[in-house]
Amino acid sequence: MAFVDEVTIKASAGKGGDGVVRWLHLKGKERAGPAGGNGGRGGDVILEGVRDLGALAAFRFLKSIRGQNGQSGSNNNKYGADGAPAVLRVPVGTIATDLVTGQVYEILEEGEQKVIYKGGAGGLGNAHFKGAANQNPIEATPGKQGQSGKLSITLKIIADVGFVGYPNAGKSSLLNALTRARSKVGAYPFTTLDPHLGDFYGFLLADIPGLIEGASAGRGLGSKFLRHVERTKYIAHLVSAEQDDVVEAYKSIRAELEAFGQELSGKPEIVVLSKADSVSEEELEAKRKALVEVSGKEVYVVSILDDELLKSFSDRLSQMLSGEGTV
Repeated sequence: MAFVDEVTIKASAGKGGDGVVRWLHLKGKERAGPAGGNGGRGGDVILEGVRDLGALAAFRFLKSIRGQNGQSGSNNNKYGADGAPAVLRVPVGTIATDLVTGQVYEILEEGEQKVIYKGGAGGLGNAHFKGAANQNPIEATPGKQGQSGKLSITLKIIADVGFVGYPNAGKSSLLNALTRARSKVGAYPFTTLDPHLGDFYGFLLADIPGLIEGASAGRGLGSKFLRHVERTKYIAHLVSAEQDDVVEAYKSIRAELEAFGQELSGKPEIVVLSKADSVSEEELEAKRKALVEVSGKEVYVVSILDDELLKSFSDRLSQMLSGEGTV
């Protein structure tokens, strides 16, 4: 199933049930007083956060959704049942925007619920109108329409570390090695078409699809994937040792992050020289020093084929995420 991180859907809360005109029927007296009950409330439209990145796929071909209508009142002053809500289960990190009002709703935690559209109030039965001056009212009111609108629903992945870099920078392989996330790996660009998450000792690592020059303007996989980096705490910037010019590769991705905005360029960055096994030790050291100079940061050398290098990076990453170290 294709990864879905954007949907647009019409949503309507349920209509309130009608109030009714009913009468008490006692022996020898046809109308012993008003007994019409109120209608039930219409069902709300609710967003609920779930730990499932694929949850939006359920709405891929769904054009509209609505809460259940409230039931009408009945005799003996019985209220109608409230309508069931329409619950949109969305991934944690989802932003829903009402395209008419501009109202924005965010779901940041699992189980969090937010009412987007309220169901209509139930109508009033004739028992409600009974008073000293009106012992036998014959009036009742209809239920009110629920709120409705058109929602744009967008997922922005919340992760502790987002892996960014050129296609084939080794992001998927490193994620797999650290978390066993089983992200696709292949010797061709854009292997990762969807973001993947992995659990790293209770922290979330995200493999963001490979970027290319111009991604912030929509080239390649486009800016839609850059937004998944917005909520990550750290950026792990991978540069492959296979690159002829690691400095230019680093600068290019940094330029895309800065062009996209949303304060991406200001996020704490971990610089990683990946695929260390692909070049000689002398070339590897020269490229590491070049990255240190251009980034002004410590550069971690990693190869998924070198257990010692992998463990060293894993330990350092764990320390940083646990607050025991700095970037």
